[in-house]
Amino acid sequence: MPYRKAELQDAGSLAYVHVHSWRTTYRGIVSEDYLESLSIVEREKRWASILSDSHHTYVCEKEDGEIVGFVSIGKERSGKYEGELYAIYLLEDYQGKGIGKELFGIARGELKNMGFNSMWIWVLKENPSKHFYYKYNPVLLEEEILTIGNEEHREEGLLVDLNQKD
Repeated sequence: MPYRKAELQDAGSLAYVHVHSWRTTYRGIVSEDYLESLSIVEREKRWASILSDSHHTYVCEKEDGEIVGFVSIGKERSGKYEGELYAIYLLEDYQGKGIGKELFGIARGELKNMGFNSMWIWVLKENPSKHFYYKYNPVLLEEEILTIGNEEHREEGLLVDLNQKD
């Protein structure tokens, strides 16, 4: 499948993937009310804002141009670490096919090109897909409580060395 840098006109597709992957990945973890409240229209506005500025968001699309996954990276937001994986999402039907690995590889390469030696990742402790990150030998450095809707969830802060070989 082709991979490319996201463009402004991709905002709606990114919003669709973002919302639908949340609804499938976090079903049974995050309240159903919260998942159903996620708005593609609101996410599209947020993505349009992100894509209107300098960004590092990359998509995977089918031959017909339909976006099935994306990764977004950049400078770590707290200032404590170097690079950060802001988001990586795939539609459920495309998970387990190597697309996430490809997108993660793009993220690693782009962060290295930006001069970073490490990648910070926040992941919900209950996320059934978190084992994906552990393939890259991260160091668990932090845990914090995150409120989603009206519920508290534990989040793990992982640091991946970008110079280590797979």
